[in-house]
Amino acid sequence: MLSLVEISHLTVKYPDVKALDDINFTVNSGDFLGIIGPNGAGKSTLFDCMLNLNTKYDGEIKFFGENIRKSKNYLNSIGYVPQKPIFEKNFPATVTDVVRMDLRKDSEESKIDEILQQLWIHELRNRRIGELSGGQLQRVFIAKALMNNPKILILDEPVTGIDQQSIELFYSILRELNSKQKITIIWSSHDLDAVNRLANHVACLNRTLFFHGQSEKFFSDDDLVKQYSEASMQEHMHHH
Repeated sequence: MLSLVEISHLTVKYPDVKALDDINFTVNSGDFLGIIGPNGAGKSTLFDCMLNLNTKYDGEIKFFGENIRKSKNYLNSIGYVPQKPIFEKNFPATVTDVVRMDLRKDSEESKIDEILQQLWIHELRNRRIGELSGGQLQRVFIAKALMNNPKILILDEPVTGIDQQSIELFYSILRELNSKQKITIIWSSHDLDAVNRLANHVACLNRTLFFHGQSEKFFSDDDLVKQYSEASMQEHMHHH
């Protein structure tokens, strides 16, 4: 099995707390990894380190066998969809403009149509992005992330604040990208039910790595699920 991502002894320290403590896991080609954990568990910190947005960490992160401190080329093979895409509501860009932003070669122009159709947003191509619903907007940002044929798609809680119908469509798109286009997906979520349905591997994060392995092993073990739920509950109470 080809390991696309290897994370070894990843630790992120802030003055009064460790955001991540000795995290170790690998992601193989074709995996669909669901990362679960309560708020404040370190999921976004983990992604920041993987995307080279946070370089103040101990340990090692490798993409495609190469240490990311030595080469940034790996970023060309990654698509990233943030939790809430940030843009001005009055920004005069259309859907096509936004998707085109990441296009490296003009010759790929025809690909825009293809991807918009695949994500069911072709009829929105000339709409201003300020006029879109949350679910439509997230699909636009997935389209943008797919423009350069990424080998890996990283999604940070991508359905926050989106209606249920859009969420289901979004999940079926992810399933298709993984199964038909063989894109490796790393996805953080609070929706255990969706992770159980979609992901073949699970990483439970709560500053340390509480579990990493096959999803069916995690979800069929009542004790593990219970431990996870209790940890999430405590974290929730702690924040309030």
